Amino acid sequence: MAVALRVIPCLDVDAGRVVKGVNFENLRDAGDPVELARRYDLEGADEVTFLDVSASSANRETTFDVVRRTAEEIFVPLTVGGGVRSTDDVDRLLRAGADKVGVNTAAIARPVLIAEIASRFGSQVLVLSVDARRVTGETRTDSGFEVTTHGGRRGTGIDAVQWAVQAAALGAGEILLNSMDADGTKDGFDLEMLRAVRNEVRIPLIASGGAGTPAHFVDAAMAGADAVLAASVFHFGAMTVGQVKDTLREAGVVVR
Repeated sequence: MAVALRVIPCLDVDAGRVVKGVNFENLRDAGDPVELARRYDLEGADEVTFLDVSASSANRETTFDVVRRTAEEIFVPLTVGGGVRSTDDVDRLLRAGADKVGVNTAAIARPVLIAEIASRFGSQVLVLSVDARRVTGETRTDSGFEVTTHGGRRGTGIDAVQWAVQAAALGAGEILLNSMDADGTKDGFDLEMLRAVRNEVRIPLIASGGAGTPAHFVDAAMAGADAVLAASVFHFGAMTVGQVKDTLREAGVVVR
């Protein structure tokens, strides 16, 4: 039996407000995270992801208050990421109402953190967020994709596909694969990158970055995504979760 594809709206939160830009720049206000999460829950979202986009770069903790208020308003799983550096941070987020926790920068700095979180809370709690971009020339990695940090502002030299393989071996439950090149462009997901990671890892893969039309979600599903994530197309009314699910069903994709 095929596993149903999940449709996940993403709330990029900065200073308590949802923001969205292109390639993580020129951010504009998209509303109140609690209100948006409630709307997506009613629209039929399978999960909601909440990313504190300035937590790592500004070196501050995720806004626990917003997480608590969001968790109280929705009945679908809530994933929270941004500024998570330890198992204690994960514990606090779970107590605040998160169902899963996203880790990015801290895991790159200390990969064993993935194993520590998986050991203490179970792999199902841990989503590894991978912000990857294409690299060419002297900086090219084996796969042609490089892991970045700090909202895509810093390259790491780490091969994105190899990092996904390592993270899965350490106990990551899912990988949120975000194309920094496609982010906010609405030109479609980076299908080549999706397939490259899908070919090497068996854990669930969430496609992120570049959704602009309902058909783009179908493309991601066909490229091997287990879930599809988007932000601006939902926030600014270009389409609803229901419209995306209808298009997926029409294409023969099993959805919830």
